[in-house]
Amino acid sequence: MKQENSFDVIIVGGSYAGLSAAMSLGRSLRKVLVIDSGKPCNIQTPHSHNFLTQDGKTPKEISTIAKEQVKKYDTVEFYEGLATEGKKTENGFEIRTKRGEVFEAKKLIFATGIVDDVPNIKGFWDCWGISLIHCPYCHGYEFRTKKTGIIANGDRGFHIASLVNNLTKDLTILTRGKAEFSEEQTQKLKQNNINIIETQIDEIKHQNGYIENLILSDGEKLNFDAVYGAFHFKQHSDIPGALGCEFTEHGHIKIDNLQKTTIPGIFACGDNSCPMRSVANAVYTGNLTGAMVNMELTNEGF
Repeated sequence: MKQENSFDVIIVGGSYAGLSAAMSLGRSLRKVLVIDSGKPCNIQTPHSHNFLTQDGKTPKEISTIAKEQVKKYDTVEFYEGLATEGKKTENGFEIRTKRGEVFEAKKLIFATGIVDDVPNIKGFWDCWGISLIHCPYCHGYEFRTKKTGIIANGDRGFHIASLVNNLTKDLTILTRGKAEFSEEQTQKLKQNNINIIETQIDEIKHQNGYIENLILSDGEKLNFDAVYGAFHFKQHSDIPGALGCEFTEHGHIKIDNLQKTTIPGIFACGDNSCPMRSVANAVYTGNLTGAMVNMELTNEGF
């Protein structure tokens, strides 16, 4: 392996968590490569909220400033492209990219995020992250007191309804099939005047991502200002699984309190390994991961 292709740490994923980890490591003079394909999950989101000093900025504004600051650290390099393969080596790990380049490092950090497994509804993707939203903490305040829907069922739907009920009293759950709430949950939903509609959704009518109507399979049109969605997800990268990392029952990469995965030398941070999905949490876990990786390198080389 050529010296210029060898690093102390390779970070796969260069959004908030990856950049935060890179800054932590760069400040400790670790030779770091950040590999990023430039496809963050919040690419359509018009504004990011609930992150001190950056409230209301676009996700792109925040990540651009972050990357500019990380680039000031001479030991941190960036590679624009997709990491497609990883393997264990005698001295650490190798990462191969879609263009065929191979890079080597003693440690790996996966900050690769997740991909929402959203329903195949016409117009859905055009609204996702704009008026079709996933998090009351990130976007709920902007739609307070507005007519709001929730596309979810069972425990997921009930959980979101309980949070959003504090933001608006005009709330409807769309289960897209038979409602799967317990007796107790159903009673609480009724007590809070939360409607339940079981009819399938055929289409979402919108203007530039802002919902106008949900068209149901029976032809009924429902008007909403915002709609929450709670869906399953999949990992954005399959490299952690291919390297043997274990996952939680919900599909996150399993980590300990030091951000270590179940494979020695591999760490994870951000949305791929934590259900608390926010910019603030991604930055925190990335910062922690960088420090923990540096500590492990220090202990091994001191």
